[in-house]
Amino acid sequence: MRRLFETDLPWPTLLWEFFRVHCLDPNHVYLLAGDETVVSKSGKHTHGVGRFFSSLYDQPIRGLSFFCLSLVSVETSSAWPLRLAQLLPVHKKKPEAKPTPAPESKAQSQSSKSASTPSKPKRSVGRPKGAKNKDKSQVSLTPELRLIQSEIQAFQSTISGILPLCYVLLDGHFGNNPATQMVRQCGLHIISKLRYDSKLFLPYQGTDKRRKYGERINPRHMPEDRLVSSNTEGDILTQTYQSRALHECFAQAINVVIILKTNLKTHQQVHVILFSSDEALDDKDLVEYYSLRFQLEFVFRDAKQFWGLEDFMNRTERGVTNAANLAVFIVMLSQRLLMYLKPHWPDVSILDLKAFWRGYRYADELLKYLPEKPNPIVLASIFSNIVNLSAIHPFPASNDPL
Repeated sequence: MRRLFETDLPWPTLLWEFFRVHCLDPNHVYLLAGDETVVSKSGKHTHGVGRFFSSLYDQPIRGLSFFCLSLVSVETSSAWPLRLAQLLPVHKKKPEAKPTPAPESKAQSQSSKSASTPSKPKRSVGRPKGAKNKDKSQVSLTPELRLIQSEIQAFQSTISGILPLCYVLLDGHFGNNPATQMVRQCGLHIISKLRYDSKLFLPYQGTDKRRKYGERINPRHMPEDRLVSSNTEGDILTQTYQSRALHECFAQAINVVIILKTNLKTHQQVHVILFSSDEALDDKDLVEYYSLRFQLEFVFRDAKQFWGLEDFMNRTERGVTNAANLAVFIVMLSQRLLMYLKPHWPDVSILDLKAFWRGYRYADELLKYLPEKPNPIVLASIFSNIVNLSAIHPFPASNDPL
């Protein structure tokens, strides 16, 4: 094990080849989804340790941060992690301490301030003369966005000609123009979520060519012609609106879907704003695709709870990379084994899977000490009893998957 964690392994190639050979279905539609996960660490010498915001604790914690790219199948709603990159903390430089001046009287301090800081002329109201429009498509990417873009581009070169991709699913942290331009530079469309108080405008439909923005969009009072669906469940009325909208910070128009929920008894309202850079995307597909992004949370849950992503003790850069990638690789392996066992073992879970193979290994080692190998009927009875010792859902002995 120690030799494994000290070996430089091509994890992106290993993950992709396993998925391509064992999991890829050419008849499925796949979406590329990305999300960040934070692993708590209390040490001081682990590579990349720092303070990162954790959604579980709802505050910054000390630990490691990883960004994962996964392929999500629309037909099976399952996520397959294929690339994992570590995000390094950004250390802000502390401002240099200014020397403390000698104490002065109040009159001296006021006279020195007036002499050292001349009064600036007040800027006139409106746009400065000669100011030019900025090209909002030309943005400077943050180190985080540059890392994500490099991962997306590397993944595109890996799957070139094998799997077509159109959309990248990202959470509300990336619901801004720099992230949108980063995805568009990769030749893909983004699907994400905007802030609930985002300033959105309808395109101007008048004759004044100088105007670009029309009426501002109020998510709680949308025009009826923008309503695409409405349904009531109990006391909750859900209305879905779709519109082509403009945002002051975005370089191009975006496809916006607003989901408004109203409590018919209390008349309280809540809404979410989803968007995509693809203006031709249907509202149902946009909502369904964004909801599939949550499948990555199940990947992170399994990797932390069952496969050691939260518990590894490696400190070097290579050791941390191997431990984290090994955890997500076993997540993908376990998902494939569960798909194989489901027809024979409908209630099987990851705990049952771990108990099954642990018991199978114990039985196999035990049989090596017997002078003669039992007959097949006795062997099946031995294996079925041992693999059920710590299983939650008993293994059906009549349907041997092996």
